Amino acid sequence: MTDASIKNLTKQIADFCNERDWNQFHNAKDMALSLTLEAAEVLEHFQWKNEKEIQAYLRTNITDVSEELADVLYWVLRMADRFGIDIIDAFNKKMQKNAKNYPVEAAKGNHKKYKDL
Repeated sequence: MTDASIKNLTKQIADFCNERDWNQFHNAKDMALSLTLEAAEVLEHFQWKNEKEIQAYLRTNITDVSEELADVLYWVLRMADRFGIDIIDAFNKKMQKNAKNYPVEAAKGNHKKYKDL
């Protein structure tokens, strides 16, 4: 996703909320709760399923899963916008930090936390 498309999505969300006068409800706590709730809805699709069942489930329920992921993205972008965070810059900085914490030589094929590598 390019910076331009992130900005476009963010503007689309802001316009949507402004038209409905929802800014008054979008405080930090409630937005964080909404993000968490939407992430939990993603998890519900996979609960109690093994890998084979998940693959079969995705073949027939991919639209539902994609809508839940879109809801998570909505809240990430909404929060970043409301907090004045350049999410592209934050993402790039975090990936640089991840690359330092998880060098290929130590992390390849390894699921350990960086402090345990």
